[in-house]
Amino acid sequence: MFGIASQKLRSTLWLGAALVTVSALLLPVQPATAQTRVLPDFTDLVEQVGPSVVNIRTIEKVTVRPSSGSGMDEDMLEFFRRFGLPMPNVPRQQGPRSNRPQEEEQPRGVGSGFILSTDGFIMTNAHVVEGADEVIVTLTDKREFKARLVGADKRTDVAVVKIEASGLPAVKIGDVSRLKVGEWVMAIGSPFGLENSVTAGIVSAKQRDTGDYLPFIQTDVAINPGNSGGPLINMRGEVVGINSQIYSRSGGYMGIAFAIPIDEATRVSDQLRASGRVTRGRIGVQIDQVTKDVAEAIGLGKPQGALVRGVETGSPAEKAGVEAGDIIIKFDGKAIEKSTDLPRLVGNIKPGTRSTLTVFRRGSTKDLSVTIGEVEADKPVARKDREEKPRTSGAAQALGLTVADLTDAQKKEFKLKGGVLVAAATEAAARAGLREGDVILAVANIEVSGVREFEAVLGRLDKGKPVNVLFRRGDWAQYAVIRPVR
Repeated sequence: MFGIASQKLRSTLWLGAALVTVSALLLPVQPATAQTRVLPDFTDLVEQVGPSVVNIRTIEKVTVRPSSGSGMDEDMLEFFRRFGLPMPNVPRQQGPRSNRPQEEEQPRGVGSGFILSTDGFIMTNAHVVEGADEVIVTLTDKREFKARLVGADKRTDVAVVKIEASGLPAVKIGDVSRLKVGEWVMAIGSPFGLENSVTAGIVSAKQRDTGDYLPFIQTDVAINPGNSGGPLINMRGEVVGINSQIYSRSGGYMGIAFAIPIDEATRVSDQLRASGRVTRGRIGVQIDQVTKDVAEAIGLGKPQGALVRGVETGSPAEKAGVEAGDIIIKFDGKAIEKSTDLPRLVGNIKPGTRSTLTVFRRGSTKDLSVTIGEVEADKPVARKDREEKPRTSGAAQALGLTVADLTDAQKKEFKLKGGVLVAAATEAAARAGLREGDVILAVANIEVSGVREFEAVLGRLDKGKPVNVLFRRGDWAQYAVIRPVR
């Protein structure tokens, strides 16, 4: 019985396997998914873009003291003379000796670049050519040219140099807005001076904030010293960035690299080629991020925009009517998602242009017309001493505050129409960040002219709920959310 059962079972299994095999043959072939795609082949891209990438060597001229003719360093000879030691038997140099300081050329650094135009304009990083007395450009066909520095911009780390040549292979500029996280990209450059080295990887992130004016492209492409200034290339053979920085604790590549978006770099290079310098717009405000707590407390909804902490005296923003505590949510109709968006948008506007700021102020929005100024050196802001005459108040003390009216002299000094002076901040107020000497300008989006109005506003609020206050510290203003102890 056992043998017969086993035979029937084997027959059944064989028949089932046959049916499965036939069924599998009859099923339609499924298309390959993203996970099963073949890895990209970069050979065509290298042939296409490689000739447009250049090696950049920089030379620095240094002044050296002449040798003594004994072939020894002067400091070493002085050592022997000072201690009365016999001079070593070193062959003396032949020929006339000059005591004049001499100028020698010394290698300063190595970087990369790429050809922007057929007539010899080349883009690279500003830090590659900074401090160089000579810039030598080597093409892939081994021709060398002494380059002229057209201009460099340290803020964006973009520079343009020019060589006297024609018919050069220029790169194609790509559209950064089409670049996607996870997309394959390639870099060509001269890491450690090794020319025409090719590395590849993917885009790890976009809009990575590491500077005032640049939202970087983050990649995992292997970038090392010498790659700086070289192109980041997409799979269409277009330049989408300039390899500029790496995150490293050792000085070498650790898996994170940053590239300047090519649209930002092109905007800078166009100005450098036109005038040799970059002009940027400014409106004269100090800004900060809008936190989730503040956004909810003042009725903004989501955390967005740039919180105006201070307005520079005589600045375009002051003339336009911008006030400390305003939240700039749009510039020329473009949304400000985070505070760093504002200086980038304003910086790209030509000084003298009239633009529109949309601000959120005490529960409502308002459009302000502003004439863009030009970026200049920051002016130091001194903290002003205040004469304080504290006066206690019940509703304020419930929040941990002791406040007082501003004197006429203080209002004139601070250029304020009203507000209350914080004489002491404890418990909830202290936890919210308030401190002695601050001036509270508004409570729950309502301006207060003095202690009496301040108390009246607090009296109408729910004592158990958080309350937002706009306060000024020094010359700058900011929001705080005071959370009463329950």
